Amino acid sequence: MLKSDPVPARKTPSAPDQSPAPKDNKRTQVAAGFQQIEDGAEPAKVEGAVIDQALSQDVTPAQSTAAARPDGEIELKLGVDADRMAHFNAAPVIAAHARNKGSRKHLKSVYYDTPKRTLRRNGLSLRVRQSGARFVQTVKTDAADDPLRRGEWEASVPSLAPDLALAMPFIPEKLRGDLEAQPLEAVFTADIHRHARIVDLPSGTVEVAFDHGELTAGDRSLPVSEIELELKGGSASTIYEIALRLAEHGAVKPTIRTKSARGFDLAAGVPPSARRPRKLRLDPSVALDDAFATILRSCFLHLLQSLPAAEDGRNPEGVHQLRVALRRLRSAFDLMGSVGSLSNLDALRSEAKWLAQDLSAARDWDVFQLDTLPTIAQACPSVAGFDALGRAAARRQSEAYGKAHRALADRRCTLFLIGLGNWIETRGWRSDVAAEDLGRLAEPAVNFAQRILSAQHAKVLKRGRRFKSRAAEELHRLRLATKRLRYLSEFLLPLYEDRKSTRRFARRLAALQEELGAFNDMAVTASLLEGLNAEPDSAVAAAAIAGWQARASIGVQPSLHSTWCDFTAARMPWAAA
Repeated sequence: MLKSDPVPARKTPSAPDQSPAPKDNKRTQVAAGFQQIEDGAEPAKVEGAVIDQALSQDVTPAQSTAAARPDGEIELKLGVDADRMAHFNAAPVIAAHARNKGSRKHLKSVYYDTPKRTLRRNGLSLRVRQSGARFVQTVKTDAADDPLRRGEWEASVPSLAPDLALAMPFIPEKLRGDLEAQPLEAVFTADIHRHARIVDLPSGTVEVAFDHGELTAGDRSLPVSEIELELKGGSASTIYEIALRLAEHGAVKPTIRTKSARGFDLAAGVPPSARRPRKLRLDPSVALDDAFATILRSCFLHLLQSLPAAEDGRNPEGVHQLRVALRRLRSAFDLMGSVGSLSNLDALRSEAKWLAQDLSAARDWDVFQLDTLPTIAQACPSVAGFDALGRAAARRQSEAYGKAHRALADRRCTLFLIGLGNWIETRGWRSDVAAEDLGRLAEPAVNFAQRILSAQHAKVLKRGRRFKSRAAEELHRLRLATKRLRYLSEFLLPLYEDRKSTRRFARRLAALQEELGAFNDMAVTASLLEGLNAEPDSAVAAAAIAGWQARASIGVQPSLHSTWCDFTAARMPWAAA
């Protein structure tokens, strides 16, 4: 790990307790030497104290919302092969629309954090970058609710050493004590050669930066080869427009994974992480059109955040969360289909289904290898053949991951991701929906939610009638209906605020889905074992697993029925709205 001299913490006089509120497009907010970057504005060298008193607004970089995001960078990255960088620099969209040959810079950056990684764990990064004789310190936030947007604040500093006092106004107050008590250390460096060109299209202006170089942490290193598309003015859809045209020119991989995230994982020697989706926040008065935009951005963000871990393959949670993201996305499409016929919805749903299907086998084998097999093998030490069964399963798991990785590397996946992002950014459903249904988008989302949740809840209750006598196939259909209600609830229950009935309903619904999912996992295991029965020396172990789960399924029934009864007794939060 890189080390630097401890940086003494000092407080900025009269530093505000919260970060700047969003600003209009006519000015730049500056506090304690930091500049909050405007869309389309070039960074400027700033010295001095507080200039804009709007800093006292109650918005933190780590807690921005759809209605109040900190301005900052709006960008998308495209991973490319290093030997193809010049090829993309000569792409028609660049050659025809770039203002000039662009500028070339050698950027050396050092990323800092505390020994306990306080900033990293709270979705923040702090770096100092050298470009020529200039040193710029930057605080950035993770994407909070939007795939392209991140908070960003810059300040000039005299050297590569950070000035923590300048960063403090943009750090949530609860973290400041930790930062003052712990010295910052250099975690990794980035050595990047950048060729930046400004591209002007009718819809907006984008800086296209061709980056190649290396991240270094101790004796570990990682190559960097990517194209950064950063909005400088106009509509964010311009980013997707250029990305699509570059994808038509050659193989690219869209990503929002930052150099900071890659560098910290490199330093820690861990694979990319895969996170669960953030809880949605919707104002009860929001219009349906705005609610759709928030829901879709959430799904798309979760999808993009899960991709690196799924592509890397070392963390099984990657494929799992990517499948969850695709299921949430398809549920969001189904939700939107309730408004009326949308011409592009079927195509997007079809692509999401294709990708999910190519990931499903990898997830099934992960569950078998990491949970089912070791649990039963440990409980049955006298049964022979578990090692042989594990080796056979590992081969199937490897084949399934190969299929998943081929799908993720397919140009079809790239075009789906870019097209989806553009459709969400431009709210393409507005032009898709029939004229007679267009007015429904302006209605309060809470009215729509009440109808949708009531209908799906009734379907679940109907599928669960005479619960104790339901056959396995009927329980499977109930599981699918419950899963759909779960996703719809995650999307729409935030409209009913944080009521006690809302929390109770959500907990009981989640418990029911989990119980039904466990029952379904047994059926999946049976199908997996069918393909392993012919493996030598593994038949006895396979039979032991089948017998174990058959017995377990009998024991599951009382618990499942009890969970069902708890769910049916839960009050519907929307009924009192």
